[in-house]
Amino acid sequence: MNLQTNYLGLNLRTPLVVSASPLSEELDDIKRMEDAGAAAVVLYSLFEEQLKQDRFELEHHLTHGTESYAEALTYFPEPTEFHLGPEGYLNHIRKAKEHVNIPIIASLNGDSMGGWTTYAKEMQQAGADALELNIYHIPADPMLTGAQVEQTYLEILESVKSQVMIPVSVKLSPYFSSLANMAQRLDLAGANGLVLFNRFYQPDIHLDSLEVRPNVILSTPQALRLPMRWIAILYGKLRADLAATSGIHTAHDVVKMLMVGASATMLCAVLYRHGIEYIRTLEREVIDWMDEHEYESVAQMLGSMSQQHCANPIEFERAQYVKALHSFKPAHA
Repeated sequence: MNLQTNYLGLNLRTPLVVSASPLSEELDDIKRMEDAGAAAVVLYSLFEEQLKQDRFELEHHLTHGTESYAEALTYFPEPTEFHLGPEGYLNHIRKAKEHVNIPIIASLNGDSMGGWTTYAKEMQQAGADALELNIYHIPADPMLTGAQVEQTYLEILESVKSQVMIPVSVKLSPYFSSLANMAQRLDLAGANGLVLFNRFYQPDIHLDSLEVRPNVILSTPQALRLPMRWIAILYGKLRADLAATSGIHTAHDVVKMLMVGASATMLCAVLYRHGIEYIRTLEREVIDWMDEHEYESVAQMLGSMSQQHCANPIEFERAQYVKALHSFKPAHA
């Protein structure tokens, strides 16, 4: 059975890729991912805030006693909240490349234009095979227009692409007014891949302390539907590769994403729930499904159920919504 796929110009043994998360913070765990069959690993993100903090702390020491940045420093997370600083992250890339043979994709997370994007070049120099650009932007300013938000994405991508020769993917949110148009513009701006979709983690309120606190809820299989629909719509319309993330928990989920056109299927929550070794189970079950349904390769099924190849393409648009509502029958009227 041929599970090979091509993502970001990388020849992957299978489409099973570990997505960016704290699971990749330890080198031993990256080795376990390779042993379990991961085709590539996206490292946890290096955050714009870390790089800003690093610069502020340098300035603080250079101007010690002036208190120039005392207030500004309080806005950043404590250093202990970050696993590694910028140099530590680059060393992590180097060590991973020394100890595993699968591609290592670095992840850079930010939301504004600035010098943090120059770290893309250092990631390339450290040995990263590709870069995932996670633009995590919450446009809370009511004076900020949608066009300005979109332009920020394009400028960040162009800034990063000007620094590196390695492939660059962009991890997108689904909240653009015209997602297809934004995907096309990023494609034309040089994105080698689009990862659908970023999950914006929503804060919670602790009622005893009356504090706003971070809150992470792992994805469920229901989260699969949104990226599956949009990958199906975009497949064949872009030069960029498409990767699916969020809601991939079973072999059937992997197969569905491949059929709508995803070159890579990103795994995270399922590994938190079942352990890194579960990659091996997913691969075996994908092979079993392909064998049962007489598929010989991933290439054979890639995009076969996309909008481009669907017998009724409108099913991925409004007609599906109308049909779903009319076909739903509540158990108790």
